[in-house]
Amino acid sequence: MLRGIRTLTMVFAATMICSAGIVSAREAADHQKLTLDATPGFSVLKAEEKQQAWMRVALTGFHLKRTGERAPINVAIVLDRSGSMQGEKIQKAREAAIGALDLLRHDDIVSIIAYDSDVNVLVPATKLTDKQQMASIIRAIQPGGNTALFGGVSKGAAEVRKFMDEKHVNRIILLSDGLANVGPSSPGELGDLGTSLKKENISVSTLGLGLGYNEDLMVQLAARSGGNHQFIENASELADIFRREFDDVLSVVAQSVDLKIEIPEGIRPVRVLGNAADINGQTVVTRLSQVYSDQQKYVVVEVEIPADLAHAAVDSSGTEIPKPTLLATVNATYVNMVSEKSETLSGAVTVSFSSSDGKVKASVNNAVMADVVALVASEQNKLATELLDRGDLDGCRKSLEENARFLNTNADKYACPSLKELAESNLDQLGRLKDVSSKDAPAAMGARKSMRLYQNESDSQQSKP
Repeated sequence: MLRGIRTLTMVFAATMICSAGIVSAREAADHQKLTLDATPGFSVLKAEEKQQAWMRVALTGFHLKRTGERAPINVAIVLDRSGSMQGEKIQKAREAAIGALDLLRHDDIVSIIAYDSDVNVLVPATKLTDKQQMASIIRAIQPGGNTALFGGVSKGAAEVRKFMDEKHVNRIILLSDGLANVGPSSPGELGDLGTSLKKENISVSTLGLGLGYNEDLMVQLAARSGGNHQFIENASELADIFRREFDDVLSVVAQSVDLKIEIPEGIRPVRVLGNAADINGQTVVTRLSQVYSDQQKYVVVEVEIPADLAHAAVDSSGTEIPKPTLLATVNATYVNMVSEKSETLSGAVTVSFSSSDGKVKASVNNAVMADVVALVASEQNKLATELLDRGDLDGCRKSLEENARFLNTNADKYACPSLKELAESNLDQLGRLKDVSSKDAPAAMGARKSMRLYQNESDSQQSKP
């Protein structure tokens, strides 16, 4: 499964490369600021027609050298020590947590929390001045009891809050292999906890081990807090997953990233893909949490343009001429983790209208539309998951097959080969369900976890090149 995760990681990195056509990473590095790119899917739209249109609003992180300029880390490692963690699971979890300490500096803040039926703070939040002592405490963790997952995350958050400030990257890393069965345990309750932590600039990354954990709960907690989610089929993969997660934490260049998108009167905002967002009248507001070095984070916005606003401009001879029409204004605010300053960026999205189908077709931005396709495919994958949950395995398989076809068709249309790799991911999920007759079969459970991972990585663009 680790190979599959790496493949999916490379796919979303490749999708990002397809879309990185405006400002290079080196240009961003020279300024040590994020770069804002607000671009329509088609810069020319059909005149005199009511239509839907897409735009992508993206922020690209500048290049961060690994020579000490990174922000200090404030991390809580929250480990499941319930009875199901017996044997290789707890052994590999301890080894992975200890190995992660070697990636940190002495001035980083670390806390260690272990939970089963009870929650214990084994190491209160403190600077990492004695790695050996902390490693010894981790080695002493023994499994037994139930799974107080909500309490473990809450305790982790309490420790992170002790050193909360804008200079630190604040993260909880949660490992669990089982169902939460002590305290609040529904995906909604954990999702609400994630939402509240995101407002405090604390993100939660969730690592689900094996087939016994609740992927909806873990994905909700990660997605709504702005963290990552990983599905780990084998305990032997834990060390690599922990290392990758800490690599992300160490490469944060901006946090508290807020986007405000204003749509002109008469144009209707329809939906936002890529991040949870609020649409209030003509205003779209969303928080992207954290941006990593050399990573592009984006949302795509669909709007509806009425026919009476889609007018082609003509000169005195009646010849069509380009005339920009405002589709949106964009403002971004964030905290730069290197300069330790609050910064703002602004931009605008404009289009023109033409009666020529050829001009419309020629105006396509392949990179933007490839990103739109990837996110629409994620929504379709979620529908396939719903069919699986209802026990409609034939419907689920058909949906995955159609989604793969949709991705392959658009990969050719928009000249983005990474969409073909996403199609392969859908076909891999389809393959897991071959000859499966029950949604409760182990193969179906594994397929579902793979689908939820796919959706989370697509929506969050959590991977980077």
